[in-house]
Amino acid sequence: MFRSIQDFENEWTYEYEATLKLFGNLTNETLNTEVKPGGRDIGFIAWHLVETISEMLKSAGLTDIDELHDLDKSVRNVHKIKSDYERLSKQALASVKDQWTDEKLLDIVPMYGEQWAKGFVLQCLILHQAHHRGQMEVLMRQAGLKVTGIYGPAEEEWAAMGMEPQK
Repeated sequence: MFRSIQDFENEWTYEYEATLKLFGNLTNETLNTEVKPGGRDIGFIAWHLVETISEMLKSAGLTDIDELHDLDKSVRNVHKIKSDYERLSKQALASVKDQWTDEKLLDIVPMYGEQWAKGFVLQCLILHQAHHRGQMEVLMRQAGLKVTGIYGPAEEEWAAMGMEPQK
């Protein structure tokens, strides 16, 4: 759970940049790659990351974040996913810094049928994003796309450093 806005800003900035880097390897042609027929595809998961920023933070009482809805599968594209993610991520950080204080991170808000501290909401937002990035990376590998190292080098990055990937 975050107990300071500064700690959240530091972590959010890193996670935001990592997600943008991963999104940079997506292609419009691979957005429909799914694990099983009718399952979630890369595009769905990527858009879910985008829309959850506003959904979760608005539910916790923050304003000044654009509200998004499901993106029509026929019009979604990588540029829209990336640009909306970037915009909402910046809005989220600005709203947290403008509307909450370190003390307010201890305030309790109703979330998904439970009672969460606002600092826990911020932690869950980041963990939710990391969870779905992992799902995307598996699908991206299946689609033949490169993935990026987030908490350590990806296979391609080991090779770029002239090292054997760990097995």
